[in-house]
Amino acid sequence: MAMVLQMTTFLQQYLYAQVHEAPKSSDAIRLGILSTASINSAAIINPAKSHGGVIVSAIASRDLKPAQETAKKYGIPKAYGSYEELLNEPGIDAVYISLPNGMHGEWTKKALNAGKHVLLEKPFTANAEEAREIVKLAVEKNLVLVEAFHWQFHPAAHAVKAIIDSGKYGQVLRTSARMTSPAGSIPRSDIRWEYNLAGGSLMDMTYVVSSTRYFVGPVTTPREVAHAKARPSPHDPKVDDAMEATLRFDVEGRMVESKIYSDMWRANVFGLIPRIWEAPSIEIELEHATIYFYNFMMPHIYHYVTIYDKRTRKTTTEKHYSGGPKWGTRGEAWWSTYRYQLEAFADAVREQQPPHWIELGDSIAQMETIDMVYEKSGLGKRQPTQRMV
Repeated sequence: MAMVLQMTTFLQQYLYAQVHEAPKSSDAIRLGILSTASINSAAIINPAKSHGGVIVSAIASRDLKPAQETAKKYGIPKAYGSYEELLNEPGIDAVYISLPNGMHGEWTKKALNAGKHVLLEKPFTANAEEAREIVKLAVEKNLVLVEAFHWQFHPAAHAVKAIIDSGKYGQVLRTSARMTSPAGSIPRSDIRWEYNLAGGSLMDMTYVVSSTRYFVGPVTTPREVAHAKARPSPHDPKVDDAMEATLRFDVEGRMVESKIYSDMWRANVFGLIPRIWEAPSIEIELEHATIYFYNFMMPHIYHYVTIYDKRTRKTTTEKHYSGGPKWGTRGEAWWSTYRYQLEAFADAVREQQPPHWIELGDSIAQMETIDMVYEKSGLGKRQPTQRMV
């Protein structure tokens, strides 16, 4: 289901970019992209077209030809045949890094040392140790660095968080988050299955950890991972096709139990029917209500929030595409999660306070949690990619 959502977003972002293309300001942030990954069009290229303060001005690949082809396809002015060349370009203010997971740490360090602000694809790094290193460097350089958990910038996420934090339904008791993709929807040749690139379902579908921590919060890491079981890939037992785990958080002296489930090769029903109804979702049980947030990862496509009140036994349904407790009158209903994220990133680069932000400490705690799950499962935490000479 996750791949279906991603493809739908590609189409949606393309169509809206044609209709809502904005004229660029003379002081627009000039953004470069490291990699020619397929996510780039939905995550940054098309959202930037509707933002007058951001210009995607360069893209780089390990080889010049794919960079040139991508630049031509999307009207990007410059193409480079190495990441170093782009980082050495003085006209670039910031970079979006969508390289494989295991390369995030290395190239974020290089970007920060080159004086570039960084929007870094999730997962933040290969592990928590790397996360602490790049955070330290970003602080020393006084540069913007943020993990691209785009879903968390959307008004729907803020609306659900506000309901929880209001105290109307009491305290959080437990949560359960899932994210799956039908068997065969992610080819076995995909980099997500590569251990040497820090692959695995929990790394790719780390949204289940992100959403859990966001709605259970304010917390950092779980007190313990009570249970973690991986379903190893038949092609590499070090890589998880699927991961299920139970996390226990100590929230102001209360124990909150959270279950997570990620699966990049979810078995089809009767071996034939993909579970397309399994959009990334999270259930949050409070003392007096149960909240279910359907499709929290891509709420701009479609989502709903149901609230079952245990006292009245009534269920209400909400949808939130714009506005809300953080964005107010800013933003449009057609904005995707990526467009909201870009708006916040541009604010931060301009030294303005974004309506929502993911703090660096939160990204470290995210990677610490992922490390804990991998260690508990027996697979061991992921490692940075060894650079090929």
